[in-house]
Amino acid sequence: MILSGPEIRRQVENDVITVTPFEPEHLNPNSIDLTLEDTVLRYCNPVIDPREEQEVQEVKIPSTGLQLEPLGFCLGSSRETVGSAEFVPMVHAKSSTARAGLFVHVTADLIDIGSVGTVTFQLFSTLPLTVYPGMRIAQMTFWRPQGEIILYSGKYQGSKGPRKSMIFRDPFWQSLPVHG
Repeated sequence: MILSGPEIRRQVENDVITVTPFEPEHLNPNSIDLTLEDTVLRYCNPVIDPREEQEVQEVKIPSTGLQLEPLGFCLGSSRETVGSAEFVPMVHAKSSTARAGLFVHVTADLIDIGSVGTVTFQLFSTLPLTVYPGMRIAQMTFWRPQGEIILYSGKYQGSKGPRKSMIFRDPFWQSLPVHG
């Protein structure tokens, strides 16, 4: 069951859902808008090997905006710290951003229950597009789980700002031969 906008507000006011800072005008009928922080990360290597930690370049988004190149990829983050130990948050692109050619968080929209932190957005621009700090870039819905709840305690817990992939920390890689 998805929460309505007024119910999201009630759950924030009752400290069951975290949205900080909370802007009531960002509420929608069944979601709340998330805004873009002022930093993005770009991967430095032209080929990503998931077994290795990747070097990234941090880029500040000026108040005049940052142009994203067509077919370019970077990581941004929400200004808001979000999460809940009782509801499952899901991140969705805003239709207005998608219609301008920006895919936001297309493949990793499910936030684990119990995760609290800023959301890292996967930004993939299909057209030249300028992004600005504070722009409404995504929306979050909250869903009531069914069954036993096991709270998230993984490698992205407490995220602040955009976070690069930590896939290299997964135990899977320990079972593979070292490449050379």
